[in-house]
Amino acid sequence: MTQAHIRNFSIIAHIDHGKSTLADRLLELTGTISERERAEQVLDSMDLEREKGVTIKASAVRMAYTARDGQRYVLNLIDTPGHVDFGYEVSRALAACEGAVLVVDATQGVEAQTIANLYLALDADLEIIPVVNKIDLPSARPDEVAQEVADLLGVEPDEVLRISAKEGTNVEQVLEAVVQRVPPPQGDPQAPLRALIFDSHYDPYKGVVVYVRIVDGQVRPDDELVLMAGGARFKPVEIGVFRPDMTPVERLGTGEVGYIATGLKTVQEARVGDTITLARRPAAEPLPGYRHPKPVVFAGIYPVESDDYEALRDALAKLQLNDAALVYQPEHSHALGFGFRAGFLGMFHMEIVQERLEREYDLDIVVTAPSVEYEVVLKNGQVLRIDSPAELPPQEQIEEIREPWVALQVYTPTEFYGQVMELVTQRRGVFKGQEYPTPDRVVLEFEMPLAELIVDFFDQLKSRTRGYASMDYQFIGYRPGDLVKLEVLVNKEPVDALATIVHRDEAYRRGQRLVSKLKELIPRQLFTVPIQAAANGKVISRANVKALRKDVLAKCYGGDVTRKRKLLEKQKKGKKRLKMVGKVEIPQEAFLAVLRVGREESGS
Repeated sequence: MTQAHIRNFSIIAHIDHGKSTLADRLLELTGTISERERAEQVLDSMDLEREKGVTIKASAVRMAYTARDGQRYVLNLIDTPGHVDFGYEVSRALAACEGAVLVVDATQGVEAQTIANLYLALDADLEIIPVVNKIDLPSARPDEVAQEVADLLGVEPDEVLRISAKEGTNVEQVLEAVVQRVPPPQGDPQAPLRALIFDSHYDPYKGVVVYVRIVDGQVRPDDELVLMAGGARFKPVEIGVFRPDMTPVERLGTGEVGYIATGLKTVQEARVGDTITLARRPAAEPLPGYRHPKPVVFAGIYPVESDDYEALRDALAKLQLNDAALVYQPEHSHALGFGFRAGFLGMFHMEIVQERLEREYDLDIVVTAPSVEYEVVLKNGQVLRIDSPAELPPQEQIEEIREPWVALQVYTPTEFYGQVMELVTQRRGVFKGQEYPTPDRVVLEFEMPLAELIVDFFDQLKSRTRGYASMDYQFIGYRPGDLVKLEVLVNKEPVDALATIVHRDEAYRRGQRLVSKLKELIPRQLFTVPIQAAANGKVISRANVKALRKDVLAKCYGGDVTRKRKLLEKQKKGKKRLKMVGKVEIPQEAFLAVLRVGREESGS
């Protein structure tokens, strides 16, 4: 297939605007999948994606299409996620394309991630094909939304395609637009091989399988290849394309998208963003690659059984290959033993990683309360970066604590203006401005601490606006805050995994709620267990888990009262001794309680 007849494009949209459904229709129209293989969301291969109705992984597929001009084209589609936490997946997919189909829901209109993903596509200098989807719904506003999209892109409303991916209406127009508007890939077929790795996964038989876009040159199965950054040399086990299953081919040429099974068994050797070239005729310089994303949410991941530590380490390494935004390092907790401190792009990303570890690798894990990365200025002028409350130095050494702040944009119908303002104000947000893209929609701009955003802000926003509002945020820097470490002591022993960093005004309320919750969750022992919350070295809340009582007087039928007192004294001494040596097992639900307690009051 000549370069002139190849088109590489992506589908970008806000979450739930119909990307995966449109991808299904394109696969059916081009005959890539047969009637027998038809299923909802073909490219969403993970159970989690189907359950949650969102695309988590970018996935690639190759389609053959005969256009109206009679020419046959190869279309490489890379389907992308829409959730704010997976923007990095989107940016990597766009780097392998020349065009992007921008899908907007005819009932919802332009939303936060529509604009965020559009900017990513424009930064990558892609040709944009605007599409309004779901025109078949009774509440659809196709003309109004097409005007919104046209204003956003600076084009005429007639250039915006109106389709229904579910019904298949006008979907062929999308394929024609891709062929006509998206430019063919540039690149020199005679130059040394340069292939960009935009994704990868681990296969127990084929080793690390990298997804590549061939920018220059070509690759054959018998070539010896080298990774320009990693340095590893290998002969491919297999090269091929996605149709949508992995299908071996004899050659991948300039401009094509496919995979190379490297046979490498260690996941560190093949990194997303690296460039593959020929060992005998290497390229002079690698491709630009990707800017690595900065994690914003941190949490500890520990195996429930300490014997599973090695299995957890291997699982995280394989997961990182499939999810390049995940970062982790070993850590130790007095309460939970050996585990890892992991960094995520957001709470949804953290939830997905947790579920994948449990399902795909069959691990029982405890995930501690999430925190953000703080800057701590000590009195001697030293600046520390900490992402775990357990690392916070003693209060007397601290000059100030700085917390990360974000610029937040909330897109909402005007009727929910008050509810959004109230929610953000409760979270220490600062109002910065507003715009009205249409008479009935408003874009509110705020600045707020990231710690207030990560726990359940998105859920609260959705529930208060009946699902209509959407949001996007960008990190803007660190600012000083009046913050304290809230510690939890169980049986007078601090539990580092339950510690959090909170605003001083909120410490008392959070401490009280947490102690009350833990009192319900910690099982009764044979001795009284005190649970305390402390901030700045002072106990601010306390509750006791009452002792299990054994009736030592059951065998005393009458008799002298001194005999009964003697038995009770003996029991009291035994319980006192037991309390000194007794260990309190803290159930897994207690660690999740820190999450739930965090913002229960905001929902009430």
